[in-house]
Order: sequence, then structure tokens, then C-alpha cells
Amino acid sequence: MDTKHLFSAALGLQAPWQITSIDFDEETPDGRGRLEIRIDFERGGRFPCPECEELCTAHDTREQSWRHLDFFQHTSYLIARTPRVDCKTHGVLKAEVPWARPGSGFTLMFEALIMALASQMPVAALGRIVREYDKRLWRIIEWHVADARSRVDMSDVDTLVVDETSQAKRKRYVSIFLEPKARDEAGRVTRPARVLFVANTKSKMVFHEFAYDLVKHGGHPAWIRELCMDMCTPFLQGASETMPLAHITFDRFHVMKMVNAAVDEARKRESRSRPELKKTRMDWLMAPERLSAKRKARMASLSGRNLLTAKAYQMRLTLAELWDAPTLAKAKRHLRSWCAWVKRATRPPKDQQAPWVLQRMRKVGESVRRNEDGIMRYVVSRLTSGVIEGINSLAQAARARARGYSNPETFKTMIYLIAGRLSFDLPLATHSK
Repeated sequence: MDTKHLFSAALGLQAPWQITSIDFDEETPDGRGRLEIRIDFERGGRFPCPECEELCTAHDTREQSWRHLDFFQHTSYLIARTPRVDCKTHGVLKAEVPWARPGSGFTLMFEALIMALASQMPVAALGRIVREYDKRLWRIIEWHVADARSRVDMSDVDTLVVDETSQAKRKRYVSIFLEPKARDEAGRVTRPARVLFVANTKSKMVFHEFAYDLVKHGGHPAWIRELCMDMCTPFLQGASETMPLAHITFDRFHVMKMVNAAVDEARKRESRSRPELKKTRMDWLMAPERLSAKRKARMASLSGRNLLTAKAYQMRLTLAELWDAPTLAKAKRHLRSWCAWVKRATRPPKDQQAPWVLQRMRKVGESVRRNEDGIMRYVVSRLTSGVIEGINSLAQAARARARGYSNPETFKTMIYLIAGRLSFDLPLATHSK
């Protein structure tokens, strides 16, 4: 097999395309060498019209080049006369070539390599490896992510988990809409979790944006039956306006985070008069079973000193028992008993002048009582934001590797690439990890 036939087979070229010459120049400015593979078509070759697929003759041609995968350490390019076809129905149009997408200066094989590596490393570092500007690589990534998302089917989506993650400093967030993984009766995963939509900010309007996107992909907000999120007021407003039939589950991790913050607030305020509470923050916030022997001994000592922080800590432990309630009725009795206890135990003394140590826990108890239905829904749905927190950690790791994303659209594209379970129309890897 001669060199032309070898490269034709490697590139997958079919008639009327054929390689006419292969030139290698080792004296290039960067010292890496340049391989040029010239491609032409047979005389009289016919090409499909890009609109109707009707085979047409060439009207005229124009030479064009595409960056290809490196040949060993040398930069490689495909150079070809690309025809414009004369279609009887649609007129003169530029024909598509089989090795590259329209408008791209790279071959599909090169773009497949970029897509395979982009989710694993910063695009700026990837640009240095392949010797291309990162802006050109971002155009590749954004085009393929948008193309893959246009083919996503959301017609069977009926369960959602919604949360936000930080996009940049100064409280700049993006909101993530995720479909959790599905399991069969035996507990086996039948469908992995996937990110459906990412929106700027965390206002109620992100639900309207998602509803519009959901309809575009074959779904409908009225078909959503289960929705898990935190107790953020804008999220509640957006959900009620767009998904009125959905049962809302308030994420238990956010509920416990709110209680933990109240315990820590009590510790900080009481430590002003009780110095033994200083440097004990993690003792009160960690799960009891995770405490070291030294921490357990210190907690046992503090618990016997009639501290208000210890009372708040006991409230936290008691509420945590709620999530193991076997039935909805028992869960309701437990929650209402807890709320009544918190209301009694956190009432400030009449002569209290300084900020009350348990003031924040009192507010938490009132919030839990107001949102009882959503908290109780966990016993039925068993939905949490645990899976989305895992995706948030992947997104933040990508953000850290890239030293941050100043453009929210870039950050959103990376989240889709990492966790969207997208199928790319490329010759190498077809699915994102």
C-alpha cells in the first residue's frame, strides 16, 4: 500500500475525494515541522446539496485548509478544493466535506480530541498542548455542547433537583436543574443523573427560563411531579408559578445546614461569657459518630456545664432523627414536637438586654414550622440534593483548575460538558463523562 492509499484509509476518504499529494516541511518557524495533505475530487464528481441532499455538479471551487491531529510531533493540515454545488432547487451553495463541519478550521478528529480532553483539564492548558489559542478551542467546545443539547430529549422528565453553585466571587451564582438517577425495583440504576439546564443567577426567573427550555426539548412543566430544592424564597415563587402540580421536597441537607448555623451562632455569642467554648466550633457541627476520642471527651465535659449552646446542639441532634422516621405520621409527630420544644426552650428571658444566644435557633424553629409540608415530603420522595452537590464539586474543581470563569456562559458550558450526559456527533468519544 503506497503512502497516498495509507493516508486515504486513515482519513476514511471515499470517492470522489482522493489524496493528490503529501508534503512535509521540517523547516518551520516553531521547529516542529508541518505536514500538508492535499485532497481533491475526481473530475465530474457530484456532491449532495446541503439543503436537500440532491446530488449536484460542482459550480466552482475554493481552496481551504483545516488543522488535523498532529503527525507524531508535527503539525498536520488537510488542504482541499472545496466545491460550491449548483442545485436546481436551492441555487449555488457550498458543499460540505466529510472530514470537517461547516465553518470550522479544524477536522472532526481534531475537535473530537479537544472535546475528550476539555472536561479533564483547563482549556488554557489544553491550548498550550495543541498550540492553539484558547478562544478558538472554546468556540469548538461551545458549538458541540450547543449542538448536543439541541438533541436532548426531556419528554419523560418528571422529577427535578434544583440548587445553585458559585460562578465567581461577590455572590455570583448559576442555578442548576438536574434530573436525578432512576432505579428499578431491585435498586439498580437504570438512568444516570444528568444536568438538564443551567441558568444565570438564582432568581425566580430561572424557573421560567427552564420551563421554556423544557418545552423546546419535548417536556412540559405540568408533567413535573417531584421537585427538590432549598427553602429559598425566589425558588419557591418560581416553582409555584411554573410547576403548580409538583410536590416540593425541601432538601434535608439545607435544613440541617440552617440548624447548624444556628448552633454555631449560639456558640459564638455564648463564648463571649463562657471562654471554654472557644475553639470548639467543629465539635458542635460534626456528627457524633465522626468525633475523635479527644473531641468526644471534650463534648462530654461541656455538656455537663449547663450551656445554652449544648441545648441548641441537642435540638440539632433531635431534628436529625426526623430523617429516619419510618412513616409520614411518625415524622409529622416528631417534627411538631420538635417545633413546640424549640419555641418553649428558646423564649428569651424578660430581662434579657444583650442579643439572645438562642435567637437564631428560635427563627429556625419558626421557619421549619412554616415549611412543614415540604420537609415532610422527604419521607415520601426520599429526594435530596446530594447528587447535585457532587456535580457542584466537579464544577468547582473545574473552576479551580481554570483559575475561575469570568464569563458565566463559559462556566455553564463546562457544567454541561462535565455533567450533561451529552452525546456528541464526533468520530472519537461520543459521550461526556
